Amino acid sequence: MTLKILFWISLFIVFYAYIGYGILLYFMIKIKRIFKLGRKQIFNPNYEPEVTLFVAAYNEKDYVDAKVKNSYELDYPHQKVRQVWVTDGSDDGTPDILRKYADKGVEVYHEDERGGKIGAMNRGIKFVKSPIVIFSDGNTMLGKESIRRIVNLFSDPKVGCVSGEKRIFQKDKDTAAGTEGIYWKYESLLKKWDAELYSVVGAAGELFAIRTELFQHVEKDTLLDDMIISLRVAMQGYTIQYDPEAYAIETASANVKEELKRKIRISAGGLQSIIRLKSLLNVFKYGLLSFQFISHRVLRWTLAPLSLPILLILNAIIIFQSGLFDFNRLFTWLFWAQAFFYVTALLGWYLENKKIKIKIFFIPYYFFIMNLSVFLGFKRFLKGQQSVNWERAKRGK
Repeated sequence: MTLKILFWISLFIVFYAYIGYGILLYFMIKIKRIFKLGRKQIFNPNYEPEVTLFVAAYNEKDYVDAKVKNSYELDYPHQKVRQVWVTDGSDDGTPDILRKYADKGVEVYHEDERGGKIGAMNRGIKFVKSPIVIFSDGNTMLGKESIRRIVNLFSDPKVGCVSGEKRIFQKDKDTAAGTEGIYWKYESLLKKWDAELYSVVGAAGELFAIRTELFQHVEKDTLLDDMIISLRVAMQGYTIQYDPEAYAIETASANVKEELKRKIRISAGGLQSIIRLKSLLNVFKYGLLSFQFISHRVLRWTLAPLSLPILLILNAIIIFQSGLFDFNRLFTWLFWAQAFFYVTALLGWYLENKKIKIKIFFIPYYFFIMNLSVFLGFKRFLKGQQSVNWERAKRGK
């Protein structure tokens, strides 16, 4: 009986973390709409402050021309958009390329020493004079209305941070790495509902903005700057809002090996973030924000991945007494369902390596890789082996 109770608890944790929270969130939003609960957001269509587009770049020579061009094609008054690039450590000519655009208002701040993205952000924020700073990556292109839509949300004084949407572009979507796009569509939906309920719990580093005055110095060894910066804004009593039409586009990882490398870093950073934001676990102090943080972030980086192998082990022990092929018992069906999942994940790995495109097998493989990365990230975090310097995964073309 004890094993069965532990089994159902583990199954609930996995279900809730990946599916159940989304279902609960949907119904909470419906109730809020029906009874018109919560504070009504205030928007001023005439709000049009100066903004700074901030890019911490390391060796981005292949992207800077397109990035600058993209920035000046955005639908926002050019005289109100400053560009601040911090290129510390770049030795591929990135700073020199950017200086060609000085007459267009591009400001370049460079130091030869490479201090990582966090070091560049901490150093560069002092050059930001506008009330709103928009962080973006050097290798991502922004949607034409991105700045205007972000600024529109800031017209509500309770909004302290706005997260844009990360969109994945890949010509060949029938790969395991291409499944990243499916995952981000689901994540985008959850962010939309999170924002409507109260607040998003973490911004996308590819595109997010904050009120400049709310920026807090980030520890030098921080791995997920977007998570720490945005949630510390929320902990000051502001909300993080989200607009899916304010988006940054980048290509998917070149392959699952590259995607795994990226997710291991994110997982290590996620565990680090939970520790650094531990006070946010106090639901009595932060209320809905804590509930959303635990449900959407904490469980996915801790108990949910841990519950997956526990489920399989407990299930195997339980059915051992009744026999593997006693299909009159629910636990037998559940065991074989798990076995089928891992077999299809293994098949997805095989097909990926053989470059055979059967998309249905890539979904369980990608899910397996996501959770494997948490264990590998935890190991790396404990050993302190994760560098704060840029470690970009290779992207598809």
